[in-house]
Amino acid sequence: MEIIVAFLQVTISVGILNVWLVRRQRSTPYRGGIAINLKEEFATYGLPDWFFYLVGFSKVISAVLIFASFWVSGVLLPATYVLIALMLGALAMHIKVKDPFSKSIPAITMLSLCLLLVFFS
Repeated sequence: MEIIVAFLQVTISVGILNVWLVRRQRSTPYRGGIAINLKEEFATYGLPDWFFYLVGFSKVISAVLIFASFWVSGVLLPATYVLIALMLGALAMHIKVKDPFSKSIPAITMLSLCLLLVFFS
């Protein structure tokens, strides 16, 4: 069970940090609407710039805390719950702009991993 939890912690952390720190400016087939980067994606959803920074900060901090939970007790579940809420919001935004299902796959995957992490923790 510990191996499953550790795998989920690393996968979730690396996945979120990759999207928000490494690939933030890159185009992917999963961006909402016709957005080229993350900031444009938030504009596609009709969200203000400050919300982009709030969500980004929340996701990065949550990912860092999930990884830090290897050494710091009591942060794993709260950080995972934050990511669950954010992934539900991401799915809602894809639905709002009528994106094809394929664009929601990363959010669904991350949501599923977070739910598994809660279940196995």
